[in-house]
Amino acid sequence: MRVRYTGRVQGVGFRATAQRLAAALAVSGWVRNEPDGSVLLEAQGREHDVRELLGRISQALSRQIAAAWTDELPELPGESLADGFDITR
Repeated sequence: MRVRYTGRVQGVGFRATAQRLAAALAVSGWVRNEPDGSVLLEAQGREHDVRELLGRISQALSRQIAAAWTDELPELPGESLADGFDITR
């Protein structure tokens, strides 16, 4: 699942918080700052865990998030889940 967050989401610990929360749920993926001031997150794992992660991010960072757009990513046959959750930029 891919989510774009807007608001005051850069320079407030958003990426580190997302990484910490993902590790607690064994969700893999990445999070990065975008040039337009948004934050883009991609999460992989069991659907329940990914949705739990997104809920926890929304709760922990509710004052910073103005909006979030979710894009379901198709599962590709033979595609394996990445290990870990990285901050890419």
